[in-house]
Amino acid sequence: MPKASHYTPGLSRFLVCVVHHESKRRGIPMTKLLEAIVTEALRSSESWDVARNQLAAASATDNEDQLSADQ
Repeated sequence: MPKASHYTPGLSRFLVCVVHHESKRRGIPMTKLLEAIVTEALRSSESWDVARNQLAAASATDNEDQLSADQ
């Protein structure tokens, strides 16, 4: 399996157990449940805006690099 290019935090065994049972109860994958929980908790934070701007800037740079390579 390829190594992730970004930090992937570990969760305690207890939290993994809780998320497992809740995802089964809701009938959705654990990853989708965690995505929803973290999004709801952080969407209105200053960090959300910082990350969005950072990724938008990186995406713009990647697009410019791709355009240059295509020409």
